[in-house]
Amino acid sequence: QVQLVESGGGLVQAGGSLRLSCAASGRTFSSYAMAWFRQAPGKERMFVAAITWRGGRTYYIDSVKGRFTISRDDAKNTVYLEMNSLKPEDTAVYYCAARRSNYYTNLSGYGSRDYDYWGQGTQVTVSS
Repeated sequence: QVQLVESGGGLVQAGGSLRLSCAASGRTFSSYAMAWFRQAPGKERMFVAAITWRGGRTYYIDSVKGRFTISRDDAKNTVYLEMNSLKPEDTAVYYCAARRSNYYTNLSGYGSRDYDYWGQGTQVTVSS
């Protein structure tokens, strides 16, 4: 079993930055793809970014490219989402997720149904 716990959310003004952390526990994560999703009030949970645990390949949706950076720290079993130049449209509950994969997995084309493990979410609020 894999457990994921997010932290680092909060209130920030537009243009500011936050770093979200996802602490993972359980068996090795070398065969996993990790991702961040977000869900705004009244909207569906949407994919934001993903990373392969072993190889560190990344993928981002267009709206966050150049602003968000997903990364992982193997020693700490933690995945991060560094968010810069935040916009009010980024306001949402952010969720960490994991799915089983292989080294060559695509990172695009996978939605919430494809991920097996989820954290509890952390609120990010961006004021204008």
